[in-house]
Amino acid sequence: MSTKVPNIKLKIDPRDLQIQTFTVEKLLEPLVIQVTTLVNCPQNPSNKKKGRSKRAHVLLASVEEATWNLLDKGEKIAKEAAVFKEELHAALADVRKESQALKVSAEVFTSDPCSLPRRQAVVQAARSLLAAVTRLLILADMVDVAYLLQHLTVFQRTFESLRNVSNKSDLQKTYQKFQKDLENLDYLAYKRQQ
Repeated sequence: MSTKVPNIKLKIDPRDLQIQTFTVEKLLEPLVIQVTTLVNCPQNPSNKKKGRSKRAHVLLASVEEATWNLLDKGEKIAKEAAVFKEELHAALADVRKESQALKVSAEVFTSDPCSLPRRQAVVQAARSLLAAVTRLLILADMVDVAYLLQHLTVFQRTFESLRNVSNKSDLQKTYQKFQKDLENLDYLAYKRQQ
């Protein structure tokens, strides 16, 4: 495969993206449900102090763990990516920043869960983290598509060379390369579907 990096320009602003992919939507659905639950809280929660919820700390820990796992995978993608490196690193930094902001606001909220301003701060931080994660997932998807397109280009070149061979030995060599490229492209398409 050619080591040439395709010259792809980002024609969209990754900060202004809407979720339009079913896969991304399904991945983010649990987080959206949690944020929606926080948003739909009563405007005037009771003033009775009910004790601190231990479940909030568990929930916060699970969100942190999921975020760190996502960041770890995102960093691996950014290291291997041939395109959109700067955008990926910026998206990773944004996810780290928003994750920290959610952690801080959630810790403040769990100390006084009846406070509406604190609840609103957590909701805003959760929305910001959701948006940052969405941008990261979409950029990672764009890297994957660019990688597939690069392999498709290699396959197309091999196909063209197969059409233009003039002797039997070149035909056999080119056909073997064609088969190898086709298997590779098929594997990458299968992997993407998974």
